[in-house]
Amino acid sequence: MNMSSPQDKPFDIPKRLVWEAYERVRANKGAAGVGGQSIEDFEADLRNNLYKIWNRMSSGTYFPPPVKAVEIPKPGGGTRVLGVPTVADRVAQTVVALALKPRRVDLP
Repeated sequence: MNMSSPQDKPFDIPKRLVWEAYERVRANKGAAGVGGQSIEDFEADLRNNLYKIWNRMSSGTYFPPPVKAVEIPKPGGGTRVLGVPTVADRVAQTVVALALKPRRVDLP
């Protein structure tokens, strides 16, 4: 596998950020998305899966897959539809959230 370097990519996304995002998704657990891939299934090929997310995001070719629609009952009756993204998409969303999160600056 050809492991691209960050210099070859139009977007500077540190691989460490993708790892941190994965750790957060893993800690939150959550249901499998439309493809049925659980966190455990994702971890079976973890290195390759995280590399694919990093590679696609940093090259600008990442496109999220469809979400799984799940009906959730409302307390007052009826239901609402909840979209459940895939594990990979939750990792990608967390990468974006971490990248956009304001950094704390300690002033003297």
